[in-house]
Amino acid sequence: MTRWRPPQAKSSPYITPEGARALDTELKALWKLRRTEVVPALSAAAAEGDRSENAEYIYRKKQLAEIDRRVRYLSRRLDEVEVVHHSPPDHGRVYFGAMVELEDEAGDTFSYRIVGADETDAVKGWISVDSPLARSLMGKSVDAAVSVELPGGQSEFTILSVDYR
Repeated sequence: MTRWRPPQAKSSPYITPEGARALDTELKALWKLRRTEVVPALSAAAAEGDRSENAEYIYRKKQLAEIDRRVRYLSRRLDEVEVVHHSPPDHGRVYFGAMVELEDEAGDTFSYRIVGADETDAVKGWISVDSPLARSLMGKSVDAAVSVELPGGQSEFTILSVDYR
């Protein structure tokens, strides 16, 4: 039996200007700071002798591989993302970059910002444009009722406000 899994669906290429800057900053930090620290440490560990039993060498080699993997991902991702610099003409409808306030059936309110897949942050309330909730909100206006299938089951929300900052 294999562990093969079908590839994940490709995420949408949209990103906010802040998100693009954050990815670029992370790429530069990995390339200039982290990598320049790890490579000399790896060379020093390799010079210590037998590499098969050298824990420092094995650790640094794995660390360098993780850094290089992330650098490759960020480089490719920055080439394919499309930075959305402008807000839509209709500020009363939900589109990419919107800050949306919702109310559920129980009367609880939630605030979410619809951002790119690389920018999601649950603590800030930033959800991916590819998430089921964001997809169901797209194009809807204030006071619209939205039904969405979430992992916990079917939920109903009412859009209270839409804001583009």
